Amino acid sequence: MRSALSLLLAFPLLATAQLEWKVGENQRYQFSENGKPVLTYNAGIESRPDAPADRARCCYVYPLLTPGGVSLLDDFPKDHYHHRGLFWAWPYVEVDGKVYDIWMKMASIRAVTGAPPAATVKGGVARIEASNFWEADGARIVSEKVRIAVHPVKNASRTLDLELVFEALNKPVQLQGSREKGKSYGGLNVRFAPREQMVIRSSEGAVPKDTDLVPHSWAEMEAVYGGKRAVVRFEADPRNPHAPPQWCLRHYGFIGAAFPGRTESVSSYTLEKGKPLTLRYRVTLTDLP
Repeated sequence: MRSALSLLLAFPLLATAQLEWKVGENQRYQFSENGKPVLTYNAGIESRPDAPADRARCCYVYPLLTPGGVSLLDDFPKDHYHHRGLFWAWPYVEVDGKVYDIWMKMASIRAVTGAPPAATVKGGVARIEASNFWEADGARIVSEKVRIAVHPVKNASRTLDLELVFEALNKPVQLQGSREKGKSYGGLNVRFAPREQMVIRSSEGAVPKDTDLVPHSWAEMEAVYGGKRAVVRFEADPRNPHAPPQWCLRHYGFIGAAFPGRTESVSSYTLEKGKPLTLRYRVTLTDLP
């Protein structure tokens, strides 16, 4: 008799018309349209034999493709093994006087999947909702809910809505970005695949040099990937705390919407039980001529 797991892997999790979710190896939730991949949400722990063991991680999006099939993201790049497609993480997580790093060194702290994610397709919109936890020294300290809505293609563009909800489970948990002088990366982040002819723009115009701590309502990267030109824009919801965010923009292929950022009055954010933090973003992927 075939096991329930083998049946789940063999057939679509849920399909409507030509949109479908499938669960692949290692809890990879794969969404496709007309048989073409769109994105994968990685619910299982991912690792690489050539990467340090403390870079193993779960709960992020990779790969992510434009309507024309351009694969935009990178995972486990050799210059920054901890970079992982489209992800959310902080280098400074403090609870009960102890500091952890869920951004890069995920040995004593890491995100883990709770119940299997719920993946649906309704009205032409594909959705996935995951309930995760941050575990520090074996104890769960934060609940994390991830909600992604994938909208139909329109005029060579596809839009994703991303909602992240964090709440301390017991004791308060303090989040900070990088504590390096002049920086504050940490929050929503994306690492791009190898590319050519790259241009970074923001809501304030072109960004010809790397920048930190500059507020923008959106940032985007346009480039050529394997001969195909595409642009991806990240917009922060104005309802987010401390909006608009300060951005970390890097021409080696990184965009991050820093939260909580670093100003004269704000440099950290404390998660508390019963007071969830909600961060919302829109991601727009467009193929260009």
